[in-house]
Amino acid sequence: MQLQPYVIFDGRGEEAIEFYKKAVGAKVNRLLRFKESPEPPPSGKFPPEMENKVMHANLTIGDSTMLVSDGHCTGKTNFAGFSLTLVVATETEADRVFAALSDGGAVGMPLAKTFFSPRFGMVTDRFGVGWMIFVGR
Repeated sequence: MQLQPYVIFDGRGEEAIEFYKKAVGAKVNRLLRFKESPEPPPSGKFPPEMENKVMHANLTIGDSTMLVSDGHCTGKTNFAGFSLTLVVATETEADRVFAALSDGGAVGMPLAKTFFSPRFGMVTDRFGVGWMIFVGR
């Protein structure tokens, strides 16, 4: 059994994918646009401007999978009630990914030593996705 987050960016999926490639080394395994759907939607279901939007993408971040879509492209993302946790091997890596995810975002808790990790911090990235970064032991 696996748990894989499926994050809906409501029109900013491709931008998010490019950001995560740089910020956390995400690798794109598959990217399917709405126009490439093997089962075209009924006529009039989606406006023409959605043709090139991300219907489904599969990313690998470290040993984990993150799924991405533009959803209905409403521009109204709401990532409340959860955070993605990124466990890294070193303090240097924690510093790097925390800084990258913070670019254009908001720091909720700066990276600091805690009782459970030599580095732990929380950030909300430029898309509104919450992240908890810490060095695993």
